[in-house]
Amino acid sequence: MKSLHSQPPRINAGLFFLRLTGCLLLLYVHGLPKVFHFSEELTRIEDPFGLGPYMSLLPAIFAEVICPVFILLGVFTRLACLPIIGVLLVAMLFVHPGWSIAEGQFGWLLLIIFTTLAITGPGRWRIGSSRHKEVRYGAG
Repeated sequence: MKSLHSQPPRINAGLFFLRLTGCLLLLYVHGLPKVFHFSEELTRIEDPFGLGPYMSLLPAIFAEVICPVFILLGVFTRLACLPIIGVLLVAMLFVHPGWSIAEGQFGWLLLIIFTTLAITGPGRWRIGSSRHKEVRYGAG
């Protein structure tokens, strides 16, 4: 029987690298500036659905600060990717619909990274992962 986590070490290393770099980029470029300059961001944030600046900024902070921390740790990775994907889709499709691929390439690349992680999960290199724990398919 095959173990659920039987992928080669290079796959786990690749997923860890994807989690690490994607989350650090998202935190550094988008998330932390929103937290450190909250009042200023309230005056600048786009409000594509007319919910007001707070209701536009708070979900962005959740998706760009809280969710990357979970993903970095490999905890609730697939679930934590969903708010990020949502915020990125809103930004790319509703806030900046006129951007060319070149102008929006950072957003599209982040969307690719976090959609990939939502599909694959965190890999074995994560908090709470045990080398000796095996999940087997089928009976026995």
